Amino acid sequence: MRFGPRLAEAMDRLGPLCVGIDPHVQLLRDWGLDDTPEGLAAFGETVVMASIDAAAAVKPNIAFFERHGARGIAALEYVLGKAREHDLITIMDAKRGDIGSTMAGYADAFLRPGAPLECDAVTLSPYLGFGSLEPALSLAAENGKGVFVLALTSNPEGASVQHARTADGESVAGAVVREAAQRNVGAQPMGDVGLVVGATVGSAMSDLGIDLGGLNGPILAPGMGAQGAGPAAVTATFGNASSLVLVNQSRGVLSAGPFAEKLRGAIQAAAGAAQYALRA
Repeated sequence: MRFGPRLAEAMDRLGPLCVGIDPHVQLLRDWGLDDTPEGLAAFGETVVMASIDAAAAVKPNIAFFERHGARGIAALEYVLGKAREHDLITIMDAKRGDIGSTMAGYADAFLRPGAPLECDAVTLSPYLGFGSLEPALSLAAENGKGVFVLALTSNPEGASVQHARTADGESVAGAVVREAAQRNVGAQPMGDVGLVVGATVGSAMSDLGIDLGGLNGPILAPGMGAQGAGPAAVTATFGNASSLVLVNQSRGVLSAGPFAEKLRGAIQAAAGAAQYALRA
């Protein structure tokens, strides 16, 4: 099964929640774990096991593993392997973006079957031009994988680039949305090329004249839970595309650890809250 249909099935069955695997130092301490590769592996495995049949996907943030060097990457490989054993969808939060052979190298690292860091989808940055992502888009299409392209992020600095207008008057974010939608034409129930859109971007979507209704691909949406976006904000941002939204939560559920059953309960509650917010 290709990434889009597989994710759609998981969202229908379990609710539209993606659990971030973000083992930052304070959270490791709160869990009683050392800030070591072994601590990262234990943290990630606990999140994976608690998410099985409770969340549609998990999203490891590669930065927290990379800071430990080769042993940190080995811990990430271990966590990805555990998710794969249980057929749990993985989205690598890597935000890669480059050109030519370098972009092809990033694509090979994450989207090639059998690669040590193989995942089901990866986040990409299009700000060297959407076309620069072609090596990753092509390899994803070849292997039934997915990508999530940054479109409208919730950090204040993002607006200076994403809200800017191109020579023909289209916003940069709007151009990203349009190019992603073109990759998903005719896909059922949705395509493999998704977007990252913050749930806290407020009126930016309407201000920029962007309609997500024609995307026909998943929308990874950070900003609910600990960052405060509620049902009204979600409706204002996503409108008629709410059925495509996969809500990402990290702090909002990870604080329930380290005990797997308590964490699992928090994940299930968050999945229910996400479902409510997107259907309200």
